Amino acid sequence: MEPLRNDDPTHIGGYTLRGRIGSGGMGRVYLGESPAGQQVAVKVIKTSVLDTETRSRFVLEVENLKKVFGPRVAAFAGADPLAERPWLAVDYVPGPDLLRHARDHGPLPLVETASLGALLAEGLTSVHQAQLLHRDLKPQNILLGPDGPKVIDFGLAVLAERRTTLTATGVVVGSVLCMPPEQAEGSHRLTPAADVYALGVVLLFAATGHYPYDGDNWLTVAARIGDPNQAPDLTGLAEELVPVVSSMLAFDPADRPALPEVTATLVAVLNSAGVTAWQARQMLITRTAPHADGRLIPPPGPIAEYEPTVVDPAAQPSKEQQPDAGDAALPDEAGDAVAPPPGPRPAPPARLPRGRMPDAATAHSVAEALRSAYAREASFAPARVGGR
Repeated sequence: MEPLRNDDPTHIGGYTLRGRIGSGGMGRVYLGESPAGQQVAVKVIKTSVLDTETRSRFVLEVENLKKVFGPRVAAFAGADPLAERPWLAVDYVPGPDLLRHARDHGPLPLVETASLGALLAEGLTSVHQAQLLHRDLKPQNILLGPDGPKVIDFGLAVLAERRTTLTATGVVVGSVLCMPPEQAEGSHRLTPAADVYALGVVLLFAATGHYPYDGDNWLTVAARIGDPNQAPDLTGLAEELVPVVSSMLAFDPADRPALPEVTATLVAVLNSAGVTAWQARQMLITRTAPHADGRLIPPPGPIAEYEPTVVDPAAQPSKEQQPDAGDAALPDEAGDAVAPPPGPRPAPPARLPRGRMPDAATAHSVAEALRSAYAREASFAPARVGGR
């Protein structure tokens, strides 16, 4: 964590900000503290990426985030999408993300990988039961805390996606290395199977340090993901995990297992290794969560780093609203990418003048008008819950 800078706020929504956790194209993340001492992660969205309609979509996303619950999810703590500096707060998880841990300490052993997958699959099941998808599951969005792994950043990827898809068709938003074929092709009618695929990528990365498809640029990666004859690279994956990960990475969404099936299969792997699910979880926490002295178990070897591909233009300031020097030195959301469709680029949506924001009545009016449009582009069909 970095100290606050001169241009950072010191208070947001009743929280005292103690330092910077991170920064990217959508905004900055701070460690916040309530008057009673509860710590939260506060994401302050850049006003430069919010026009009237996008801010109204943020209103809807906040409502969706309130439905996300469970022990494997960083809980919603508060938000104000209509503030001059709109913000969102979730419980603070004191631990590294999976990408950083893998980079610094190497891949996870078999038992810890299977435990990670079982816990995340169980957690995502509760999210899908609330009729929601993550859509951007990746190592950066999995925090390794003292209670086990937790998933973060629900809704923000969808916020960027919806902002883009209302102004262009065929646009791919998300982390290309982790997205399923149907998402890489630009489909926005995703099912829970999309999260199953992304979880399979996460498990492969956790166990081996590499992704199923790689390339020099996002076009190459997307082409390989979208080729049904191109098998994923499972090099280095323990043979006990090959069947379940292979099925999760199936090209056809209908061929991927449901999340409860993934959980059961991974627990069976743990039992075959001679440990219970609870024992495996404790082993995972011991290996990944910070100890009292701040140390972790020494790394077993090197690991390939995730390199961001293309920055999402929807998350970038306009020419009149250039980022400050601090923002310019930081990558966009640690790997978020967008693949624009071929042909002329669409004109960006109109922006509000700097310093202005819609009043509550305007924002909610636009939000209501968007609800029917979103209903036609639902995250997934309820009949498909379960992944098949």
